[in-house]
Amino acid sequence: MTAPGIALGSGAGRWVLAVTVLGSGMAFLDGTVVNVALPTIGRDLEASTASLQWILNGYTLALASLILLGGSLGDRLGRRRIFVLGVIVFTCSSAVCAVSPTVEVLIFARIVQGVGGALLTPGSLAIIEASFRASDRPRAIGAWTGLTGVASAVGPLLGGYLVSAFSWRAVFLLNLPVGATVVGFAHRVPETRDPSARGPLDTRGALLGAIGLAGTTYALIEGPEKGLSGEIIVTAAVGLLGFAAFLFSEGRGKNPMVPLSMFASRLFTAANVVTFVVYAAIGAFFFLLISFLQISLGYSPIGAGAATLPVTILMLVLSARSGGLAQRIGPRIPLTVGPLMITAGLLLLARVEPGDSYVAGVLPGVVVFGLGLTLVASPVTATVMAAADQSRAGIASGINNAVARVANLLSVAALPLLADLGGQRFYQPAAMTHGFHIAMIVAAGLSALGGAVAWLTITDDALEAEPKRRGQEPVTVPTGPACSLAGPPPAR
Repeated sequence: MTAPGIALGSGAGRWVLAVTVLGSGMAFLDGTVVNVALPTIGRDLEASTASLQWILNGYTLALASLILLGGSLGDRLGRRRIFVLGVIVFTCSSAVCAVSPTVEVLIFARIVQGVGGALLTPGSLAIIEASFRASDRPRAIGAWTGLTGVASAVGPLLGGYLVSAFSWRAVFLLNLPVGATVVGFAHRVPETRDPSARGPLDTRGALLGAIGLAGTTYALIEGPEKGLSGEIIVTAAVGLLGFAAFLFSEGRGKNPMVPLSMFASRLFTAANVVTFVVYAAIGAFFFLLISFLQISLGYSPIGAGAATLPVTILMLVLSARSGGLAQRIGPRIPLTVGPLMITAGLLLLARVEPGDSYVAGVLPGVVVFGLGLTLVASPVTATVMAAADQSRAGIASGINNAVARVANLLSVAALPLLADLGGQRFYQPAAMTHGFHIAMIVAAGLSALGGAVAWLTITDDALEAEPKRRGQEPVTVPTGPACSLAGPPPAR
């Protein structure tokens, strides 16, 4: 049953918006504050580079593996029900993170957090789309993107303050009152389902995808420490076989969560390739820059968190304009120029040395990177949506979201290996400086590749030609910071 349309300005509408923003904002906030706390967590728990990678990637692995399945569960069993379940899982696992006595316990709790994130993230936006009346839906989505973007914006500063003033454990304790508030007021949100969602859930595909990601990630993270041992060779082989079996299953399955037929569209495939390589570069930026500033340049946690604030400000100010530009001139130029600007920003950061000032050394690269990101985030998502049939818009959004998460996952797993930051070298200023420079150059190459792919494969009329051929209205470009710092918009 679909709930009657709710007016945005009504009391019921404000409750729906508040609950969904608080729930999803909690996940967005957690994604930015943990990076700031990472060096402190590592020193406190005596964690190796591999353990730090698992603290980030345990969460991302669970999220990327299950986010499409989480959206499907909400469509079938009730979006509010699955959203609330996700909030409960996320909040309880946050409490375990906060009291973790060892890095192993923290990693396990982060994996469980990822499961909660996969349940709540797709549900928040789906609740808004299903609950509000059509005339208020665009404004409701705009309010959701703006308010959740604020959570991403304050994350680095808030995380730095909590780590400096209290402890890294306060970063996770922050989720407890937020989660309890969401659960306490969730009854104010109407329950909705998708009556057209039929057939069995693709649990086999989800399992095979998780095996593929887990095996590959394990081999990349643990390889530098364990070498080409039998354990690494076996897990790498299991990961590759898992990916192969996943593709076979999705191609043959009757109700796949990733219909491979969608990749028959050249535009859909190209936009997702651009997403993958560019978001791998973006993941490198957010993973290593804040740690580099603290370990090599001596920044405090709050200072390192504030250093990336220009990126968020640029996204808040320019995302809507970027979306409008892509509608006027087409996505090809923004998706070519944006990655090249990201490349330029990363190369500027690769020149930063200990002793350089923030204004002359760090800020130029951060600003250029942020400007490039504003040109990529909205247009790439709009291009993906334009390439999909209207009936598959939610699946298209979910696939693009998962592609961005996987790119970030593999980037965080592979870069320390390429940059020789294994073991305790991560905490050594000279080694971190050298490794950061290498990582930024590699990431710059990935982003440049994304710009080249966009120039060769994305057309100027991509946002108009596809819908017109299907007799639809032109695609409205998604805008707002929620589709930027944490990847494309959540799956619906």
